[in-house]
Formats: sequence, C-alpha cells, structure tokens
Amino acid sequence: MDYVIDSWNLPSLAVEGAAGRFPVRRIYCVGRNYAEHAREMGNDPNREPPFFFMKPADAIVADGANVPYPPATANLHHEVELVAAIGTDGAEIAPETATDHIYGYAVGLDLTRRDLQQISKDRRWPWDTGKSFDFGAPCGDIAPAARIGHPSSGAITLDIDGERRQSGDLADMIWSVPEIVGHLSRLFTLRAGDLIYTGTPAGVGPVLPGQRLDGSIEGVGKLSVSVGDSV
Repeated sequence: MDYVIDSWNLPSLAVEGAAGRFPVRRIYCVGRNYAEHAREMGNDPNREPPFFFMKPADAIVADGANVPYPPATANLHHEVELVAAIGTDGAEIAPETATDHIYGYAVGLDLTRRDLQQISKDRRWPWDTGKSFDFGAPCGDIAPAARIGHPSSGAITLDIDGERRQSGDLADMIWSVPEIVGHLSRLFTLRAGDLIYTGTPAGVGPVLPGQRLDGSIEGVGKLSVSVGDSV
C-alpha cells in the first residue's frame, strides 16, 4: 500500500521461545487494582467496576532498553504490572472463558508523570498527559500461556538499583485477570495484539535519570530498563 507520508514500524514484542514477534495493537491499563496501592494513593479499595485508561502502542519499550526521562515532569513514577497479551478477538467475554483469549503474559511498567496526573485529577481532566507519553510502557518478552499457564498468584516485585521498592502478590488483585477481560470486553471489542496492564501493588515512587529498574513476576518473567537523560 502506498502512503502520502512515510509509514512507521509496527510496535511489537519478543516472544519467549519463538522467532516471530507479538504485534501490539492497543494498550489498555487498569487503575487501582491492588488494595494497598489504592490506599497509598488516597483512595478506598472496593469492588466497584474497574476503570481503564490507555497508552499508545508506540509507547512500548523492550526489555534491556534505555528509557529517556520524559519532558514536562519532575516526578516520574514506576508501577510494575502483570501484562496480559490478547491472542483471540472477543466481545462480551465471560470471565469463565476469558483465558481462552489470552496468548500470554509479561512483566510491564506503567511509567507515570505523577505531577501531571495529579493536576488532571484535581481538575477532573483525563489522565492522558500523566500516563500516555512516549516510552511510557516498558514491557518484557511475552511468555506464552501454553507454556506457563494463567498465573493467578505469585510474587511481583520492582527493584531500583538493587533496592526493593515494590513487593506484592498477583493474588492481591482486586479484580482478577479474567474479571478484567470480562469488564473491558463489554466496553471494547478486544483484538489480537491488545495488551492489558493489570495494575500495580503498593510502593510506587520516583525514578531518576541514571537508575536501573528491574521488575519480576514469579512464573512469568523479568524486565530490566534503564532511565536516561531527558528526551
């Protein structure tokens, strides 16, 4: 197909044990999905329906890469998350069959310009400037569910320069991955290539240029990125 301007490369992620790559279509994110994180952000955890926001697909940063410190912020925060990769299209998906639509899982980071997010909260604006910026969605290699199954428990951690900053367990999620898929698929038709960042445990905090972030999820994998100077 011919285009009137130069096209760009399709964002994609490596898949463990496969030569082919996983193409990234959309990135959905779940807010406040761990009770202790909700509390540290000044909110009461509850079982009301989950809420979602999005990041652009080209915000993906691969394992081992350098993340430029984003502009317009003095308070970049880390949020380590389990990422579910959709492999089969679906809408109005029942939680009981949700795992049939998941290709695999990965370790992700929902990087957040916290100061801009707080301004948006205070003024009841959308969160886009705080969440949906360039290089804001680091993600590790995808581990196929055919190999690791569908994890519902296991340690999730984030270290900065070797110091533990976040520690939790997937079992602490307020909404499980199948429940998240069920809710989200009533709002959007999920397509193969979509990623779902499923929320972060407590311990979020600032990241500075020159620091290394190491995320890990038991039974899923790891992610390591470094933060560089401003763009």
